[in-house]
Amino acid sequence: MAIYTKQPKKLLIFNILDILRKYTDAEHRLSQREIEEILEKEYNMKAERKAIRRNLLNLIDFGYEVEYSESPRMAPNPKTGENEETFVLSDFYLNREFTDGELRLLIDSLLFSKHIPYRQRKELVEKLEGLSNVYFRSRVKHISGMPKEQTDNRQLFLNIELLDEAISKTRKVSFQYLSYGTDKKQHPRIRSDGSDRYTVSPYQMAAKEGKYYLICNLEKYNNISNYRLDRISNIQILDEPVKPFSSLQGANGGALDLADYMKKHVYMYAGGDRRVKLRIEKSYVSDVIDLFGRDVTFSEETDTHVSVSVYANEMSAEQFAKNYAPYVLVLEPADIREKMKEALKAAAEAYQA
Repeated sequence: MAIYTKQPKKLLIFNILDILRKYTDAEHRLSQREIEEILEKEYNMKAERKAIRRNLLNLIDFGYEVEYSESPRMAPNPKTGENEETFVLSDFYLNREFTDGELRLLIDSLLFSKHIPYRQRKELVEKLEGLSNVYFRSRVKHISGMPKEQTDNRQLFLNIELLDEAISKTRKVSFQYLSYGTDKKQHPRIRSDGSDRYTVSPYQMAAKEGKYYLICNLEKYNNISNYRLDRISNIQILDEPVKPFSSLQGANGGALDLADYMKKHVYMYAGGDRRVKLRIEKSYVSDVIDLFGRDVTFSEETDTHVSVSVYANEMSAEQFAKNYAPYVLVLEPADIREKMKEALKAAAEAYQA
């Protein structure tokens, strides 16, 4: 049997708050008597009902969303002896910041993330579990286990912190960029000049299909680049101001519009944006909207096919057409159509060989 040290009375309000957090929600409520019993059993603390009620009301005054019900009853006034109507407070519970459904959604997104190290995913899941109560934690045990390590770079969260600092201070950063070798281990990528460090102007971090990217400009170039955060290693913040985003090719003299950028770069490829016209089977309309959004134009519709015009990153449009060939064809512009024909021809020849 566990032995508990008797706790000082000044901790009463904190223990009551802890009980509400651990044992209550809209479906699980506690009376003052039940709170009294838990205090004595688990916290080795005896408290009168009046003290419990007073501290519950203090929590509400302090801004905690403690809900309860009121029941009228007649009771004698201790001063006059006459019966008066009073209210009994019961069914106390803490109104939580996250619903169980919202927490489950956040936990599921972590469970199967391929680009956050296993240990860090496990710690985050435990923290999210701690935001709910014992009833939610018991259900979480039935969730399928997390896949083991799927990224070797354990610096992901440090990368996010350092990049966030650099972006806030508008400072350049340098880093190593990792690639897998045939030994199934990550190694720093060697650049054409023989160095293994990249110097970039960072502008924004963004998530796309479970992967995290840094949107930036690589020094000596004038375009926009994207780098996977889980492949970045050994970041250093430099004492050099970033190159203004508005000066980059493709920025059109303006600031980074993240929503527009992500819509056009469905595969997070770098490069310019162009208007591309595709001919698709109608069963792929949902895929087009999922990838390119609703700002697409459909035309020339038949029972089986429809043309669609999208304004997107050129390489993203090419990749989409490759992924869904032969059910998606590039109609315009002519140079992308020819590039697609050559790529598919080369692929067919390689298979025949």
